[in-house]
Order: sequence, then C-alpha cells, then structure tokens
Amino acid sequence: MSGRFDRQSFLGADSEELLAGLRVAIVGYGGGGSHFGQQLAHIGVGEILVFDDDIVEETNLNRLVGGVSADVAAITPKVTVADRVISGVNPAARVRQFGCKWSEAAEELAGAHVVLGAVDSFAERLNLERFCRRFLLPYIDIGMDVIQRSEGYEIVGQVILSSPEHQCLRCMGLINDAVLEKEERARQYGDAGSKPQVIWPNGVLASTAVGLLIQLITPWQPLPAAAVHLEYNGNTSTLQPAPRLAYMLEHGHGCSHYPRDEVGDALFGAPLF
Repeated sequence: MSGRFDRQSFLGADSEELLAGLRVAIVGYGGGGSHFGQQLAHIGVGEILVFDDDIVEETNLNRLVGGVSADVAAITPKVTVADRVISGVNPAARVRQFGCKWSEAAEELAGAHVVLGAVDSFAERLNLERFCRRFLLPYIDIGMDVIQRSEGYEIVGQVILSSPEHQCLRCMGLINDAVLEKEERARQYGDAGSKPQVIWPNGVLASTAVGLLIQLITPWQPLPAAAVHLEYNGNTSTLQPAPRLAYMLEHGHGCSHYPRDEVGDALFGAPLF
C-alpha cells in the first residue's frame, strides 16, 4: 500500500487496488455531490463520472465544496469545479465530466459500478433509481429538506442504499404517488424558500453515504443489510435507522415494485457486484 493511503490500510490489504479500479458516478454536483467528489478523491477512487448541467451561481457558494467567487463571474460549469477539486486532491484519478442531464449520457452512466445521487426532486430520484435497477447498479441517495413548524424550522434528510432486488425508495416510503403529485403541483422543495440548503447537513449525509460505499467495496466491515435507510434530524444532529425498513427486513418483506424479470440489459456489461 502506498504512503498516500497508509492510514486507511485497515480497510483491507487490497483496498487501495479495489478503490483504484472502482468507477463511481455522481449525479448532481451541488451541495451534496461536491462533498462526494472531494471524499472519493481522498479515499482513492480511480474513476469518477460527474453529471450536472448547471453552472456556479452566487447562491451556490454557501455550500459548493471547491466553488469560489471567481467561478460565478467566469460562468464556470459545476463539472469543472469537480474536476479541479478531485484532480487537485488525487491527480491519478480519472475525472469524466458530463455537463448535461444524466439521461442524456445514459450509456455512460450505465457503465458505472455504483451511483451516488444528490438530486433535488423526488421525481428525479425515482427516475434515477429506475435506471439503476434496470442496469443492476447499487444506488446511494442523499437529500435534505427544511420544514417549517409552528416553533421554527426543522432540518430533515435521508441516506438510502437501494440495491438491485431489494427494497426500493417506494418500499421505504420516501416516494409515493401523493408526494410526486404534490411536488408536481408545487414545483417547490421545502418551506424555507426554493431548495433550502446549508453545508453541514450535506456534509453529514454525504460522509455517511461514502461510508456505505466503502462497506460495499472493501472487506473492513459488512453492511448491516443490502438495503439501508437512515433518517437525519438536523436539529438534534442524529441519524437513525428508519422504522419502516427495519420492519420490512425483520418480517422478510421484499420489493414488489421492480420484478426480477424487468431488470438487466444485455447491451451493457455486468456491474462489479
């Protein structure tokens, strides 16, 4: 193991090679996705695909890791920030920039080993999970919201591992028809203004998601289950297993939304797992 990664040798004797051979896609390079990029670079992931069609704006600078004021004036694409941060940390990493919607580069996304999602809407989460199920890709989702209560604001969020043939976002209760219909009507995400975001919840959620990725790839500690749903309370700074998924796992309730005969595609190679 090289000197750069000596202090993470506990992940396993072959962990450096495993991570160097890993191809991870980040969909959405904003407050959460930028934490993904930085951390994947630090742990030595060899190939990182970044999908985002947005540019850096002034309102991004409170949370976009690596974004600077000059990027606003230069109309810098967020994928360029990703390349700058990741390559600056780990020049050996291969960064592939897709300054478009992920659906416009679907064949490239299908070649990833794992997909990390930090997207803004429930509809986009649903579409991204559907895609990952089709190509048998593990999907790790993070998201946060700010809810207005009578006594003030509450920060909530989630970290979810959705694995092929196991419980999905609908099973876990994050997505349902009522939520999708409400989102379509309101066209707004949260009660504290448009898409409320601050840096510290994104950091907590992204770090936890990267931890799940490491458990998927390296032998240092087994995953608790093939499906994971952690609920975040930003007011108390806690992450807890979601009761609904815990009940499903305890009682052996599988996923009924994605039948086995509706996944997989011969056009693309088998995933890593």
